[in-house]
Amino acid sequence: MKVAVIGANGQLGGDIVNSFSLKGYEVKELTHNDIEVENIDSVNRVLKAIKPQIIINTSAFHNVPECEKNPIKSFEVNSLGPRNLSLISKELDSILIHTSTDYVFDGKKNSPYVEEDEAIPLNVYGNTKLSGEKFILGINEKNYIIRVSGLYGVNPCRVKGYNFVTLMLKLSKERDELRVVDDERLTPTFTENIANQLVLMIEKNAEFGLYHITDEESCTWYEFAREIFNISGIKVKLNKALPGEFKTEVNRPMYSVLENKKLKTQNMNIMKPWKESLKEYISKIS
Repeated sequence: MKVAVIGANGQLGGDIVNSFSLKGYEVKELTHNDIEVENIDSVNRVLKAIKPQIIINTSAFHNVPECEKNPIKSFEVNSLGPRNLSLISKELDSILIHTSTDYVFDGKKNSPYVEEDEAIPLNVYGNTKLSGEKFILGINEKNYIIRVSGLYGVNPCRVKGYNFVTLMLKLSKERDELRVVDDERLTPTFTENIANQLVLMIEKNAEFGLYHITDEESCTWYEFAREIFNISGIKVKLNKALPGEFKTEVNRPMYSVLENKKLKTQNMNIMKPWKESLKEYISKIS
């Protein structure tokens, strides 16, 4: 079976390429140099030349502050991009797997969000990602929309060049004291786990539709940092930042923990506790 992975050089895309390749799928790696999802002609030309049975989109304009400054670009990539992929994947009769985000929620629930919960984004990024979901659901019924949270992986993040784990490890070598926010709760998620989960969903013919796919349990960013240093054996003075200490002009959900309800109802959830995944990840990069 032929699989086209868009964003193949990113954190999640790289692991998806590896996981599907190891299972014997014929994987076509696509980067921004190969395809521009916001351009329907580019999508049409590239995908019809490949004719994949599965299209996996991990591309996004996900720099949250930049999305606020440039909402048009955010809409083009995060909303029109999924629309274009939906139209062409439907013509090809292909399955479309699309990556969305926990930022579609406002964080006011304060308990894990399930797929049926109402999405109320707080910022441009969340709004355009939600719009992308709606385009897909209205165009190609053969879809898996996956919402993820707090990603980190072996492959470098294309935008920042680091993830939260590698940033903390880097800063611990440069500073005597670190301060991290303790009022935002999430589920850190190892991208390799998501990739393996997607392979299983394809092989088990999971029901089409919207899924939450994150590692299990949750923590604050401060608790995440503390566990990074505990596992790494690094001695650094780590303090909780004061509320509002790191000011941002972008509204973000203070609580964005997702529950993998739909996976669990199909006895298909293989996502691991986040501490276990973090330990595995650090052993890989050490």
